[in-house]
Amino acid sequence: MKFRDMIAMAVGSLFKRKVRTFLTVAGVVIGTCAIVVMLSLGFGLRQSMENALKQMGDLTVITIYNGNGGSSSESESGSQSALDDRALKKISEIPNVTAVTPIYYLSPSVVNVTCRKKYQFQGMIYGVAMDSLKEFGYQAADGSLPKKDSAVEEILFGSDSAYDFIDTKKKHNRRINRRPDKKGNLPKAYVDLMEDKFFLAVNTRSDSEQDTKGIDIAETDSGTASASKQKAVQLSVAGVLAEDYSKNPQPSDCIFMDISYAKKLQEKYNKLNKIKEDSKSQGYDTACVKVSSIDKVSEAQESIKSMGFEVYSMETQRSAEEKQIRTVQMILGGLGAISLLVAALGITNTMIMSIYERTREIGIMKVLGCVVRNIRTMFLIEAGAIGFLGGVAGTGISYGFSVLINHIAAQHMGSAGAEAAVEAGEAAAQTAIQISIIPPWLAVGAVLFATAVGLLSGLYPANRAVKISALTAIKQE
Repeated sequence: MKFRDMIAMAVGSLFKRKVRTFLTVAGVVIGTCAIVVMLSLGFGLRQSMENALKQMGDLTVITIYNGNGGSSSESESGSQSALDDRALKKISEIPNVTAVTPIYYLSPSVVNVTCRKKYQFQGMIYGVAMDSLKEFGYQAADGSLPKKDSAVEEILFGSDSAYDFIDTKKKHNRRINRRPDKKGNLPKAYVDLMEDKFFLAVNTRSDSEQDTKGIDIAETDSGTASASKQKAVQLSVAGVLAEDYSKNPQPSDCIFMDISYAKKLQEKYNKLNKIKEDSKSQGYDTACVKVSSIDKVSEAQESIKSMGFEVYSMETQRSAEEKQIRTVQMILGGLGAISLLVAALGITNTMIMSIYERTREIGIMKVLGCVVRNIRTMFLIEAGAIGFLGGVAGTGISYGFSVLINHIAAQHMGSAGAEAAVEAGEAAAQTAIQISIIPPWLAVGAVLFATAVGLLSGLYPANRAVKISALTAIKQE
């Protein structure tokens, strides 16, 4: 018997008993729909959790803290205990680590960044590996990120840095507050970060003291303003960073410069002010490590811990919450599986009833020389077809339920939650109400699983059919 003939006979048998076939398929539909919808709720919970954590920080970034006070010595176990360049090089060689940058805090008392003789920068200054900013997800709202061959004097301003300049000619109200008016428009800052020229000079201690008292800035020989008697150097502005509060350091009220340049400025300040550098404090206080994917964060984090450093990442919180969500998914999936188990019993019952009704037909097929395995295959095709049809219909209905659940969630979303989602952005607002998510692989897997359940449910009836005696079957009325 040809395979297409077996399919034709199996399908014809199903359509002969439409009501029974419909009810059996309906059982599979309910079971499939229950599993898919239950699992989709679990995926929605996981996605909501990850979205919330992403707003708090990058899930693939590990922050390293030097818990040994910057000591450059190694521990007795031989593990690296100083967060210095040597340690950072070892960390960069850890598998799945894509970028590493130390974070060097340059005190505002060390240098002065000025513009147009009287405007002075009062924000934070960070020394970082400028060529790694792209790997860490920083973006330029204006201009561009520095390239590897960029000059060391090239800097990046934070998104709010224009409002961190004060007017040193004023005694009061020297800063413009970044506060929008009734129409939502921000006031004009003293400086234009991309158009104006900015100069940097290293302070002496007397200069720093004068600046804290609010004394006016003196003009340097180059015609620029600086609180220091040292010659000012013109900075090259590569761009302005886009606002992103999930980053560390936050690209808002700050200046990013190359870490080698920041360290050079600190050394110059120490030399000018006759400050002796402590050989035991050459390490960095903080560093950030970028890992290739979320799944690799835990492994990289353990490797860094083994070197003697304190680390922090969102992985600790994420893994704990993911375990809870996985437990919830197992419970929800188990409840759905019970429905599919009942449907499997229905398929078995339908196939056994079909065998009783077609006993004479089976006997005739055997007498005519039909191969036993063809009879088994025919019944398995019937059972598999019931599972397949139920799986396809159940998955389709599950998508409808998913849309309905998300719509109801959106309608009942609290006003406070809605406003928070809108403030976080349109994309966040959309994902915030996706409490039911059906990934494509789940839909395909549900159909295949339902088909497999149908085939397994048909094994016993199919084997029972081939064991029927031909003579006994022919005599059956």
